[in-house]
Amino acid sequence: MENNRNFFITIALSVLILTLWQVFYMNPRVEQQREAAKIEQQRVEEQKKAAEAANPGAGTPAPAPGTIPNAPGADTVTAASRDQALAASKRVKIDTPSLEGSINLTGARLDDLKLKHYTETVDKNSPEIELLNPQSLPTGYFAEIGFVGNDKTGTVPGAETVWNVEGNPTLTPSTPVTLTYTNDKGLTFKRVFSVDANYMFTVTDTVQNAGSSAVSLFNYGRVTRYDKPAVASTYVLHEGLIGVTGTEGLAEYKYAKIESEKQVTPGKSTDGWLGITDKYWAVTLVPTEKQPFQPRYAFFEDGRHRYQSDFLTDAINVEAGQSATVETEIFAGAKEVAKINAYEADRHIRQFNLVIDWGYFYFITKPMFWLIDTLYKFFGNFGLAILATTVIVKAIFFPLANKSYASMANMKKVQPKMLEIREKYADDKMKQQQAMMELYKTEKINPLAGCWPVALQIPVFFSLYKVLYITIEMRHAPFFGWIQDLAAPDPTSIFNLFGLVPITLPHMLMIGVWPLIMGVTMFLQMRMNPTPPDPTQAAIFTWMPVIFTFMMAGFPAGLVIYWAWNNTLSILQQGVIMKRQGAKIELWDNLVALFKKKPSPAE
Repeated sequence: MENNRNFFITIALSVLILTLWQVFYMNPRVEQQREAAKIEQQRVEEQKKAAEAANPGAGTPAPAPGTIPNAPGADTVTAASRDQALAASKRVKIDTPSLEGSINLTGARLDDLKLKHYTETVDKNSPEIELLNPQSLPTGYFAEIGFVGNDKTGTVPGAETVWNVEGNPTLTPSTPVTLTYTNDKGLTFKRVFSVDANYMFTVTDTVQNAGSSAVSLFNYGRVTRYDKPAVASTYVLHEGLIGVTGTEGLAEYKYAKIESEKQVTPGKSTDGWLGITDKYWAVTLVPTEKQPFQPRYAFFEDGRHRYQSDFLTDAINVEAGQSATVETEIFAGAKEVAKINAYEADRHIRQFNLVIDWGYFYFITKPMFWLIDTLYKFFGNFGLAILATTVIVKAIFFPLANKSYASMANMKKVQPKMLEIREKYADDKMKQQQAMMELYKTEKINPLAGCWPVALQIPVFFSLYKVLYITIEMRHAPFFGWIQDLAAPDPTSIFNLFGLVPITLPHMLMIGVWPLIMGVTMFLQMRMNPTPPDPTQAAIFTWMPVIFTFMMAGFPAGLVIYWAWNNTLSILQQGVIMKRQGAKIELWDNLVALFKKKPSPAE
């Protein structure tokens, strides 16, 4: 029994230490790094403006052959609003069931995209998520496809190229858009944008050589971002540059890591994808012509700080009078599990499912999501699906839990003998342990049996936390009553009488209804067992539910609901098994003893 208690204490203290480390060390450190990055960015921008004022005629040097050119004006923020930025150039409208926005005809750049089905908050009037923005905004974020040429090719399409629209001016799933550009060397570029009903664009470039000699040029693609996510990253989730290419496979670079390494150039590849991912959204490039390409992940400090995932193909040769075609797919949208899996299977995108960070324990996390999602389709509510998942998990572990609780019940029966042994060998711990082991052997009791149900539920608990935290399906998923987002903490607090008192509380005092329910059920479950004779252990077990209540208050409401429901089922299960074993249920006696007035020393 003592080993069992020590095991629980170890788990509780470990979780507490990790939580305190995250809250009081990692989060402030991330915020300090972010503030330092902002200050540095402002300093660089001021220096750049001063240099421009001193030398207004300075131009941008031409890129070296085989390299990706920089975006024009990348070092300045020129637009005061998003509408102003969009009005600064001619555009082609995008209108699909899932997306709305436009393609910038300067550079044929995808830099204006909103997600129709997702809003910033649970408020019905909340604005739609703005995924991509023009580079002239502080939140500039775009995807671009272009070419790198040489003297023989003349000027090839890049960031400054102004394309012409041929025919249909609106991109929809049923109406592609065709753009054209002809240079002074007889090269005609025809670009066709198409899009499906979800989040995948296809960019097909055809180069027609009407000149008298063969030419060679390179195709590039890049996803460029000038800001970071507004919410600080955590160790649970990867946000930043990501890709799967070549023999290296999955590559992940958080913003802080790529800032340190500046540029990372893996080996060449003929398949795969790369881009930038957020918690719920991603923008990735997928070269599809099996043309060898060089992937790269980079952070640039010249001018405005920016993060970029890009690729550059090997030379594409176009004979005189001939044409060549290259194709690139661009995923820009929500990381919905079913759609991501469908893209991987239908379009043969290698390991595209890794754009969702399932973690090292994906073999538990992915089945957990599948179970919850399947139950959601039956119940129509993710909260009910989580409750049903808890019942199924308890059923799976029932045989083991049954043996565990039976063993614990037997230990309660022999507790008087255990107390006698402790008193008899109070001064000799070695003999005390030997006598205890002999008692366990005689009574056929496994003192560690009570640990297994808890130990096996730890990975289930963390996999559920991962599912709630990373999957967009859980974002803004309501339960009942005041829980309108299972992926967010319970918004109520006992310290403002659950909203009756109109005051703003610090985060640590947001102890809502469901964390309180979880704490009460945990308290009752622990009181099912005899009070530990050791005063220190007794104090720890008394205060542990309180500590967990405060700790769990900041976790997603869905996870707290799971734990409260799991505790309730455990109380019922343990009570039934103890009754069958003839062991006394200590709950009522422990509650009475807890609140009973203790006699004073004089009495």
